[in-house]
Amino acid sequence: MDLQKAKAMLANAEVVHDEKAVQEALDQVAKAITARLVDKYPLVLCVMTGGVVFCGQLMTRLQFPLDFDYLHATRYGPETQGGKISWRTAPWTSVKGRSVLVVDDILDEGVTLAAVKESLTRMGAAEVLTVVFADKLNGKKKPLSADFVGLTVPDRFVFGFGMDAGGAWRNLPAIYAMKDEA
Repeated sequence: MDLQKAKAMLANAEVVHDEKAVQEALDQVAKAITARLVDKYPLVLCVMTGGVVFCGQLMTRLQFPLDFDYLHATRYGPETQGGKISWRTAPWTSVKGRSVLVVDDILDEGVTLAAVKESLTRMGAAEVLTVVFADKLNGKKKPLSADFVGLTVPDRFVFGFGMDAGGAWRNLPAIYAMKDEA
């Protein structure tokens, strides 16, 4: 995507959740996670690349010691619709016997996050909890529900706060959706 296309995409979008709503949701989800994991010393795994903004801001709000690592599994790449799962990087830190918190940007169809959870369980994690910043209300039966959710989003193409639009706009502090075509 080039600069002009990226600017046009944002111009043809509307705010779904503004920056204030995003920050309030971060605070609430961090409180819930802290209550659940305060006595666990978990391993926090960020799902790259979309989870990086959420994970970074979430970690500063967690009130307990933790280890951090990342993994990279995706169904999207530069596309806007999911395809086959691509495993790019497994966590470097052992999950064996650990409480693991997997942090991702969005639960769309849930296929990628379910595969990640299943893989970590096979690797010996004592428990695998999942947190997504956005849960898409797409009406589809998903293979899992996230243990913690920041906000829900409509069944539209959304971007911002870690979620990209053709590679651009992960850096937006709010969540946007493409306007419905007339």
